[in-house]
Amino acid sequence: MIALNSPVKPNLNKLLPLLEKVNNSGWYTNFGPLHNELTERLEDYLGVKNLLLTNNGTSALQVAAKAIGSRSILATPFSFVATVSAFKWQQDDVAFTDIDAKTLNLCPDAIMNAYRKGCKADTIVATHVYGNPCDVKGINAVSEKNNCQIIYDAAHAFGVKLNNGSVLNYGHASTLSFHATKIFHTVEGGAIVFKDKGNFETAREIINFGINPENGIVDVGINAKLNEYQAAVGLVNLEEIDDIVNHRAELFYAYRNGLKDIVELPEWHPEANANGAYMPVLLNNAETLKKVSQVLNNRNIQSRHYFSPSLDEIFEDSPSFGTTNSLNVANRILCLPLHAHLTIEDVNTVISAIKEGI
Repeated sequence: MIALNSPVKPNLNKLLPLLEKVNNSGWYTNFGPLHNELTERLEDYLGVKNLLLTNNGTSALQVAAKAIGSRSILATPFSFVATVSAFKWQQDDVAFTDIDAKTLNLCPDAIMNAYRKGCKADTIVATHVYGNPCDVKGINAVSEKNNCQIIYDAAHAFGVKLNNGSVLNYGHASTLSFHATKIFHTVEGGAIVFKDKGNFETAREIINFGINPENGIVDVGINAKLNEYQAAVGLVNLEEIDDIVNHRAELFYAYRNGLKDIVELPEWHPEANANGAYMPVLLNNAETLKKVSQVLNNRNIQSRHYFSPSLDEIFEDSPSFGTTNSLNVANRILCLPLHAHLTIEDVNTVISAIKEGI
């Protein structure tokens, strides 16, 4: 079987000494030494400041919103469900607007149109879909004109650079997921990168029950800390990350070269690298999607109709300012196998199956 995804396995020879170190110290969580080391190394590797580790990517979104004072969200409908359910869960107001038909990211013109139609959201939530950076300049212009903040869901964008700097440095906050299926993982985990140091300090209190080390409980908080065992996994996996990203990017471009005349491919940001987080293709219609999926399944190749359905169809109680492109894309999107254990031979096998199904 050619699997859709295969998580990176931490090197046990390197991991076990770190776990023994944790056991010997008895410091298992609460901003321990491995947590702090991972924070510093990630800031250095990613080229960011004000990085806060969290227990998962969903809580990262929630804490980011609380820290910057968001209560009303204008969100992309084309993303993993957590991009929206994270805010719905904490009873924030959520509305939707459309994506760009070519990049599949939240469209600045659609955002502006939503505000013209009466949208009152104080925060735009945009996903760098499949690791492809949003039109950050366009979204920033809309943000400034409407006096609203920006949270980027960068769960797919670990290691992605835009204009030679980290894509995580855009917006008021960017969130990451370190789930086992991601390029870099801590089994479960996540992080937030804040533009403002004050928001970072607020968030650090929030994830620790609202406790300030000097002043006690200063606000309503939650427990969203990354523990030392998870940090140990992160430190081990970070040692291999360059090889992982380079290999996945090589496979990504091999796919795109082999399929460019066969299927429609999302338009990649011209000033960004690719990290090989996902391999999405767009089929002509739902019928072709079904046929190709069946051929892949018959040849024991996993694929996923990812992301579908469009989130405005799930959360029907949330206002929509038009999602024509998202609805269309969600009906014909397919993600192909892509992970660190995949080979070029596997990619060629998948391409051959796609051609058979078209």
